[in-house]
Amino acid sequence: MAHIYFTFDFGTDEEKAQLARHKLEMWKQAFRLDKKMLYKFERESDAEASSEDGAEKAEEADKAKKGQASKAGKAKSRGKKEEVADDGSKAPTGNVKLYLRLAFSGHEKMTEERLLKKIPSEEPFSELSPKAVKDADAEFAELEAKFDSLD
Repeated sequence: MAHIYFTFDFGTDEEKAQLARHKLEMWKQAFRLDKKMLYKFERESDAEASSEDGAEKAEEADKAKKGQASKAGKAKSRGKKEEVADDGSKAPTGNVKLYLRLAFSGHEKMTEERLLKKIPSEEPFSELSPKAVKDADAEFAELEAKFDSLD
């Protein structure tokens, strides 16, 4: 089964990345492409964000334990949790890259060709000028290794 890779660099625009994820999920469900269309995101500040999230969760847990003494304390700790969540979502993120892998067998050539035309022409992807990387291309091995290394 031949693979085709697309790489999309969204820069720091998390909203467009999420719009792209939503569109890909719609296509997976609508066209039944569960294992034939796989995608992974790479965020450059991923390690930093996870360590910060872990520290915030530990602080929230400590605050929640202290606030369990009275109902007023619980209400205050809930309010603080919401504030932390609001602040965390507004924080700027690093560069976001999307790696998309299409894996169609030989008898699905028409579906493959349709998606190769459809993906670059759709809204979140059209501005990024994507290029399909196939087996014969020089950068295929590098993209395949990168895709496999991502979670």
